[in-house]
Amino acid sequence: MPGRCSAYRVFHSATGADVEPTGEISKLGHVDVDLPVSPSKLIAVGLNYADHIREMARTPLGTPLIWFKAPSSLLPHNGRIEIAYPAHQTDFEIELAIVIGKPAKNVNPQQAPEFVFGYSLGLDISDRDLQKTEKQFGRCKSFDTYTPFGPFVYANVDVSDLSIELRQNGQLRQQARTSMMIYSVAQIVSFANQSMTLVPGDVILTGTPSGVGPIHAGDELKAVIDNWPPLRNSVANAPNTSPVEKTKTNGISVERI
Repeated sequence: MPGRCSAYRVFHSATGADVEPTGEISKLGHVDVDLPVSPSKLIAVGLNYADHIREMARTPLGTPLIWFKAPSSLLPHNGRIEIAYPAHQTDFEIELAIVIGKPAKNVNPQQAPEFVFGYSLGLDISDRDLQKTEKQFGRCKSFDTYTPFGPFVYANVDVSDLSIELRQNGQLRQQARTSMMIYSVAQIVSFANQSMTLVPGDVILTGTPSGVGPIHAGDELKAVIDNWPPLRNSVANAPNTSPVEKTKTNGISVERI
């Protein structure tokens, strides 16, 4: 049932261990849920939905586009997203997340599902001003709190055709199905582990559909995949944000902080 889950089902799904259930059911809004992962690597995939490629006026690469986000950007359910530079356009992006279960290196797409522990829900918060000026994705998406994640990780689920949607202050902003992804989970895992060894707990965000848009202080975001309990996060401006000024050194424009 959306919004409710038993502690037994959550614990058993995550560990496979047998526990003695108490029968007590708690509403998700009445408990504090910490991050269910602590990854060594937080990998993101871009340009994985055709409609998002069109809205961003980008050109498909022919292979998955991957980059790293700082694991310190992870934020739990009910956590507060803090906009690092309130004057910048900072967008939400909803994404299906993969959690790796076994070390993987040079695994082909047919083998890849065996190395996946489970799936969760993530947001890829993105500073578009920095993205446009720096022409890379690492810093603009790695500020603290810029990767809301959770509330739980789900094992043994078929994610090939799930609904995915995000609401901002109750208004539907993003809506798609995971079947619309250009590259499947298996293809993404296989592609990523050709370049690096994936280890248990590593997280891969699989890309966002169209409808991305800016967040502002006071916003409430609700992200849902299928009938999973929603991921909810509030938004505020980060305290004591230092302004970024442009200056020139030998004719080259640089930042002065």
